[in-house]
Amino acid sequence: MIESIQKALVKYWGYNDFLPLQKQAMECVGHGRDSVVVLPTGGGKSLCFQAPAIVMEGLTVVVSPLISLMKDQVDALKECDVPAARVDSSLSAEEKRTVHTAILDGKLKLLYVSPERLVTDGFVDLLRKTKLSFIAVDEAHCVSMWGHDFRPEYRQLGQLKQTFPHVTIGAYTATATEQVRHDIAEQLHLENPEMLIGSFDRPNLVYKVKRRANKVKQVHEVLDRHRGESGIIYCIRRKDVDELSLQLKVKGYNVLPYHAGMTDEDRKANQEAFINDKIATIVATIAFGMGIDKSNVRYVIHTGMPKSLEHYQQETGRAGRDGLEAECCLFYSGGDYGTWKSLMSDMNPDAYEIAMIKLNRMYHYCTSGLCRHKAILRYFGQTYDKSTCAACDMCLGELDVMKDATEIAQKILSCILRLEQRFGAGYTASVLIGSADQRIMDNHHDTLSTYGLLNEHSKHTIHDWIEQLEGQDYIEKVGEFNVLNVTQKGWQVLKGNETPRLLKPAHKPAKISRAVEDSWEGVDKGLFEALRTLRGTLARKRGVPAYIVFGDAALRDMARRRPSNLITLLDVKGVGEKKSRQYGEAVLETIRNYCRTNSLPMDMNVSPETVSAHRRANEPEKQSNLSGPKWLAFDLFEQKRSIEEVAKSINRAPSTTTQYLVEYITREKISDPHPWVDEQTFGRIVDAIRQVGDEKMKPIFDWLNGQIDYPQIRICLACLRNKD
Repeated sequence: MIESIQKALVKYWGYNDFLPLQKQAMECVGHGRDSVVVLPTGGGKSLCFQAPAIVMEGLTVVVSPLISLMKDQVDALKECDVPAARVDSSLSAEEKRTVHTAILDGKLKLLYVSPERLVTDGFVDLLRKTKLSFIAVDEAHCVSMWGHDFRPEYRQLGQLKQTFPHVTIGAYTATATEQVRHDIAEQLHLENPEMLIGSFDRPNLVYKVKRRANKVKQVHEVLDRHRGESGIIYCIRRKDVDELSLQLKVKGYNVLPYHAGMTDEDRKANQEAFINDKIATIVATIAFGMGIDKSNVRYVIHTGMPKSLEHYQQETGRAGRDGLEAECCLFYSGGDYGTWKSLMSDMNPDAYEIAMIKLNRMYHYCTSGLCRHKAILRYFGQTYDKSTCAACDMCLGELDVMKDATEIAQKILSCILRLEQRFGAGYTASVLIGSADQRIMDNHHDTLSTYGLLNEHSKHTIHDWIEQLEGQDYIEKVGEFNVLNVTQKGWQVLKGNETPRLLKPAHKPAKISRAVEDSWEGVDKGLFEALRTLRGTLARKRGVPAYIVFGDAALRDMARRRPSNLITLLDVKGVGEKKSRQYGEAVLETIRNYCRTNSLPMDMNVSPETVSAHRRANEPEKQSNLSGPKWLAFDLFEQKRSIEEVAKSINRAPSTTTQYLVEYITREKISDPHPWVDEQTFGRIVDAIRQVGDEKMKPIFDWLNGQIDYPQIRICLACLRNKD
């Protein structure tokens, strides 16, 4: 089966290879074994169940939590010529009937439904009337209370094993700790499931974490680095979304807001504008994003600390889904901790306890000063074995480690003790810089030995160090007002037995990460922009998002390879057979014009023999005896393309292309030679045949005094024979 699946990957999606763990996940489906599959965003999770569904007998049902997510997935599948549909509340009664009929007629391979609908009696009865090949539970972390997006309705899916005891079930998610993974398997009653856990590392994401100072200025510095590219800005509260989107609009940025306080119509309109590249940036609460499968998001900005590392991993994971580089900037403040604590206060005690554990770990991530990739992997129970990631602020050297960190920490901890552990971070920092604030004077804290002890530094920098010490457990915040206390670990610093890590802004220009350099290697950026413009035009005509037509990764590969014909275009990653037929000529024309104007060679690093071989291996049964060029020619003839156009596209001589046309006419039993031979010429050839017969072409050619060439005679003879 795995060979058939690999052929489907090439045919429908244009992928020649498996990503890590994809093959094993697909083999589980093929062998009928339940599985829990955890792959990072961009790791090809959806293909783990979509590709097997193509080759298996029967219907694969996919459970998905959001209508927008289902719509995106189904639209993308249809664009690749995969028979897929969804059933949800946004469909009309007639549309639902059409889908139900397609299910019963066996015309679908994939069906997307919500968890609530799947377990209803009526829908179960419908599915019992068809052959189910497999059930895939997407976003499976929603099953677990320990997951970052628990949904009670997902718990109902535990009924599936009882309802369909002989159907294999696979659970798929991008983010799940070990505790969540085992909870998923238990709640879904999976039978001895295979646990396939990919690396949680996203090497193409460049993580940067800074203390929030001037929020608007910090945000627009990121936007300026990504002019014309898609991005998401997350805020904690709705009012922050409204304020920031207005401030950015005033500064001339192309942004729209999104949050649960808006009307359904406005939210939908703004989301569609973002998906279809009518705006570059969406400013949103975390209500936005789970249903978005937009592959070309180049940056994600958090203007406040997320409430857990799972949320952060998922929200930043919306960047760089195409595997290309993307920047993830987090601007945090100690106040974010209090904000989340307040927002979560109405939870039940068990859920609140879990939420606070996660919040503390998130705050530690912001302030610890570890390599960001290493810190994320450590949270999910994995190790990072590289000395540097070359893709975070720490490893890129944008932050410096203080050489005298122990001395500075001792001064801060001493000040906290001199203040009798009764004040917060802001006040402590003011004392250390020697502030003349009236409150400090009234408390006579200007007489302390630690007053002004760090006056060569700014209050902002000292406040940052206090947060870092708290993140490393040398300080703890106590009570409603977050009063600073020195921990037992902090006392070890005072004794010189512990060495903390303190950071300061390096004031260095941001370095280019290895991910950026690698993804642009060999790419002609001018051609990439020309193809991006074409993609936008094609998407508008089709009424689909641009990334569904082609992802950025496909465009970059085109701009790297510069294919000259449909055969070499098929070797571009992400170009399957349908997209080659649908968009190929427009793409090739753009590439040819650009290369002609700029005197660039075409068909870079292409092996036509390899392309032809793997295309032949993936031809449908009807065309199994066709060569790669001939198969493409048949598709173009079906579109009524001229012999000259087809010859140029398949890189073959006109005489060879004419022979392909004659074979196509014979195979498809075509009796009308138009548009390859005009009506008047066809009439003259018919008259000649009436006089001299149709056994040989030369008598016909001579009767016509050589005024009509042999290729046209051959085409007309093929059509006339189909009338018999």
